Parts: sequence; C-alpha cells; structure tokens
Amino acid sequence: MFSVIFPGQGSQIIGMGKEFFEKYDLVKKLFKEADEILGVPLSKTILEGPKENLDLTVNTQPAIFLVSYSIFNVVKKEFNIDLNQAKYFAGHSLGEYSALSCAGYLNFSNTIKLLRARGDAMQNAVPKGEGGMVAVLGSTVEIIEKILQENKNDFVAQIANDNSEGQIVISGKNVDLTKLIEILKSNNIKNIKLPVSAPFHCQLMSKATDIMKKEFENINFDDGKNILISNVTADEILNKEELKRLLVNQIENRVRWRESVLKMIDKGINQFIEIGPGKVLSGLVKRINKSVKINTINIESDIKDLKI
Repeated sequence: MFSVIFPGQGSQIIGMGKEFFEKYDLVKKLFKEADEILGVPLSKTILEGPKENLDLTVNTQPAIFLVSYSIFNVVKKEFNIDLNQAKYFAGHSLGEYSALSCAGYLNFSNTIKLLRARGDAMQNAVPKGEGGMVAVLGSTVEIIEKILQENKNDFVAQIANDNSEGQIVISGKNVDLTKLIEILKSNNIKNIKLPVSAPFHCQLMSKATDIMKKEFENINFDDGKNILISNVTADEILNKEELKRLLVNQIENRVRWRESVLKMIDKGINQFIEIGPGKVLSGLVKRINKSVKINTINIESDIKDLKI
C-alpha cells in the first residue's frame, strides 16, 4: 500500500515545474489560470524569480501548491497512473492543502485562493523581525519539551514542527529564541536559526487563525477520494467538518510529521510518493523509517521510474 505526500514551505526553487510547463499544455493552462485567479504573475515568479519574491510567504504557498498540483495531474492524465489508488494523502503544513485538493476535497481555484490568503495572513501575523524559528538537531521531542517547560517563566517558545528523528523546529519571538539557543548550547544540543520571516505554527500566529476562520466560512468541501492524515492530530481526518476545523487549528499548532509517517506505516503503508518540488519529505521519511520505499516526483524521468 502507498501514500501520496506533498511538500511545504522551504521546498521552493526558481524554475520548479519548468520541464512540465514547457512540455504539457495542461500545466500551461493551470499556470495561466493561477495568474488570472490571483491577479498576480505567479507563474513568472516561479519560472524566472527573483528568488526574494518567490520566498515571500504570500507567493511561496500558492506557488508550491501550483507546482505540486500540476505534477500530480501530469502523472494522472499524461501517464495514466492513478495516484488516487493511494490509501492516504498527506502534506507538510501548506502541503496539506495540496493533499486535500489532489484528493478531490477542494477545487483548484478555491485552494489557490485560500493559500494566497493563508500566506498573506501568516506573513503579516507578527511584525517583521519580531519572530523566528530555530531548527534543533539530534535531540528528541521529550528533551525539548522538558527544556521549554522548565524555562517557561523565563521565555515562551513552542515546537512548531516534529519533522523526523532528530529534527525539531521551534517558533517564538526572537528575544525568546536567543535565550533558548543559549540553553541548547549549554546542553550541547545542536541548533540552527532558520532564515524565515515569521514564527509559524505557534500561538503568535493567532491573527492568521482569525483571518483563516473567516476565509473558511464560505468554503464547502467535496467528497474526496482518499483518507487525509492531519498535521494536527497525526491521524485520519474523519469528516469534512473536522477537516475545516483542523486546517484552521493547524496555523498555531505543531506539525506532527514524524508521528503522521509512523501512523501511516503502522496502518500498512510501505511506499511513499512525494509529489512536488524538492526532496525534503523523502529525506524525512527515510530518517523515520529506512525500510519503506520512497519515490520523489519533480521531473518527468521520475514518473517513468514510478511503480505502484
């Protein structure tokens, strides 16, 4: 049994999806449609840059979705490979939107509009330069939670991403993260301050939560074809009402990617197919479990090698 997984922010590069754009009319059509829906030249930013424009969260989120969705449709329509045979669909943060759209819960137009709004809301939830994120390497969730709990009166920070064995990301105000970094160093725990403009997946994103609650008020989900795994619960999403609630909750809550992958493996998944730019999730899955099969699809030759 296999799962289809979709990458999140950080996987973007200039020219992602270019091979598919140049070769397939359906991709040209989707890129053109995205530009028209959003009223901005997103396709030009993806294909030509500049990088600082693509790296703006307001552009990054719809851009990664557009490329992932395009590749998914090439696999399905041009190569006649039915990825909807998958038991599960899942995605990392914004990748969850790619998952639900490709699984048939939400059309292309509504998904890309939601991600533009989400990207804008998250980018502007905290004044620029006030918040950030720190990657912690070689430690465990239990150790980091203990450090955060023991120092809660001195500073406030939250685990934003539990990505894999030994890779955890923490969000907070920069002034608090500076204190955290000192404690991590004193415990010989390796850490890297990430080049991001905002502290995602923590309570500082509350303004973005309020905005997305309103955005979802007029959204109705369709009956999707596959079971989705939630970032928030690392478990199966039971119905469309729960899906909406969890997508809103996801903005301030931990992305439980490690637990999500373990859950899918526990339910019999032995192959993961990553659709979209980069190989970030494939690397994380490999760190979580070395025995499962992993396919990464972001160029055409990857599709030709795909066996399900």
